[in-house]
Amino acid sequence: MSPMQFDIVTAERLVSSEEVQVIVAPGIDGELAILPHHAPLLTVLKPGEIRVVKDGEESFIATSGGFMEVMANKVTILADTAEREDEIDLKRAEEALQQAEEGVAVAASNVELARALESIRRYRAMVKVARRQRRRGGNVNGPTTN
Repeated sequence: MSPMQFDIVTAERLVSSEEVQVIVAPGIDGELAILPHHAPLLTVLKPGEIRVVKDGEESFIATSGGFMEVMANKVTILADTAEREDEIDLKRAEEALQQAEEGVAVAASNVELARALESIRRYRAMVKVARRQRRRGGNVNGPTTN
């Protein structure tokens, strides 16, 4: 299968730029699988995980949502936040998820409740991606420094 260009960026950095064979992203109405030469598309992404297949190997990126554009055999994701599986500290993500869940119980307004629920979706995606990395034998304590 011929590859397609895949770029995912946040306001702070370029998270990934590579040629891949498949991308599965959490669209607002369900998962979207993108293959090379896909029809042009612009859609909103919800918080979740992005699955990337390159040379038969899967990798995952946790995102808190954003936009995806598919055009001319290139997929660009503009994400609010995005972290590759090897960047996520599982313990910190689990703690943040617990705090977000506690925030729902004490939300004093609809705005606070909406923020807490959005945080829950974000941190659930991070925990899911980090746990998958652990099952595959990777580093789940975040990036290493040398």
